[in-house]
Amino acid sequence: MADVSHSRGGLAGHPDVSEMQARYERVLGGHDVALVDGPVFLVGLFCAVSPWIVHFTASQPALMTHNLIMGIAIAALGLGFTARPARMYGLSWAMCAMGVWMIIAPWIVGSGPDRGVIWTNAVIGGLTCLLGLVCVAVSGRGRHRT
Repeated sequence: MADVSHSRGGLAGHPDVSEMQARYERVLGGHDVALVDGPVFLVGLFCAVSPWIVHFTASQPALMTHNLIMGIAIAALGLGFTARPARMYGLSWAMCAMGVWMIIAPWIVGSGPDRGVIWTNAVIGGLTCLLGLVCVAVSGRGRHRT
């Protein structure tokens, strides 16, 4: 067994330091998801509970179900960005499309939406689209590095 007690100065003198750094970069390569996965999850969570927060459960039952399903889908994307970021970044553009859909959904899914419903869905949709674009930018930067 090798005597490593003399190396109190860090890993700089370790013979495998370059291999460890390369492995560390490979494992963490492109994982700037700490910037994105939490906000995506929170936007999805807010979207799912928004009918009860904004109180349009009785006046817009179809939109209530729609926001619940879309919120769960957006939150699932946020969890996917955490669990499998390299595989999930391909869905970043889908997140942008989901954001645009959330903006126009009150008129398509709902019937005579009021200002609160419109603003809620517009904010959720705008944030979803913006976070999707951030995911696209992060994944593009990660691919150019590797």
